Amino acid sequence: MVKVAVDAMGGDYAPKVVIEGVIEAIRRFDVFVYLVGPSDLLKAELAKRKKFDHSRVEIVHADEIVEMCEPPAAAIRKKRNSSINIGISLCKEGKADAFFSAGNTGAAVCGATLKLGLLEGIERPGIAIVLPNLVGVSLIIDAGANIDPKPMHLLQYGLMGSAYYEQILGKAKPSVGLLNVGEEESKGTEFMKEAYQLLEQSSVNFIGNVEGKDIFSGNCDVIVCDGFVGNVTLKVSESISETIAYFLRKELLSSIWGKLGYLLARPCFKRFKKQIDYSEYGGAPLLGVDGVVIIGHGRSNAKAVMNAIRFAKEEVERHINESITEQAKKLLVKA
Repeated sequence: MVKVAVDAMGGDYAPKVVIEGVIEAIRRFDVFVYLVGPSDLLKAELAKRKKFDHSRVEIVHADEIVEMCEPPAAAIRKKRNSSINIGISLCKEGKADAFFSAGNTGAAVCGATLKLGLLEGIERPGIAIVLPNLVGVSLIIDAGANIDPKPMHLLQYGLMGSAYYEQILGKAKPSVGLLNVGEEESKGTEFMKEAYQLLEQSSVNFIGNVEGKDIFSGNCDVIVCDGFVGNVTLKVSESISETIAYFLRKELLSSIWGKLGYLLARPCFKRFKKQIDYSEYGGAPLLGVDGVVIIGHGRSNAKAVMNAIRFAKEEVERHINESITEQAKKLLVKA
């Protein structure tokens, strides 16, 4: 049984929705959960929910919480008894197979990097996010772990993203593109040109530069960028999908004919919502650390927490880190 350490105090609606998501996860999946946070608070929350297998949840006390606004490195260093620090330590000690947090992303990245270390051949971790496109899904890496990378780090992101797409999303030799301001090889800064050359000489299925439109067109499977660009891309994408859904609903409900059409098309709208709903993907894997770490959205609901635990379980069972390490050992050179 896969054991997942969960930061019970991470996220805008913790610990209530975290516990709801954990209970749903143990009902659906073969997992054991370490629930990390203030024991009295967590016991009181669990006591409100009777119908679940208590033997598959264990509370691990943590009397400190890393707030969203805290500087990550300082928080990890000073708050040694925080739910993030203790949760990651459970992985380091071999008690847990994976860690999930919807709390302070920087602190989770920093804590995982310092405590678990990096895989052989990887210099910086990267957050990988999955977004729906016209033919399936696109994987973007990095989405915020490293906002000032070197060209070599983008090469490693391409490698890790390709391995993840192949092992978890099930496509052999996924295409890899470099997010840039144009498709031509000559486009972009010197930094981007150097990253392009490294990717072109590598063992990944590199198709060259891609533009923002390719994220949703399905022309490319794995899209490589720095953490600053990736995080902005993620936030803009979430905002656009929510805005479209809002305006569509508003217009449909503005007239009697629109309301009638909405009622008739409700199953279609439910399927549409499911396709763009971030909670369907649960969380984003932090690739490159020597362990399985899933980063959740700050406003994760119970469904997102449940799915994050499911993805953590799959990542453990499919040995994604072994695949990344094997690729890194080749060091990516075709010639």
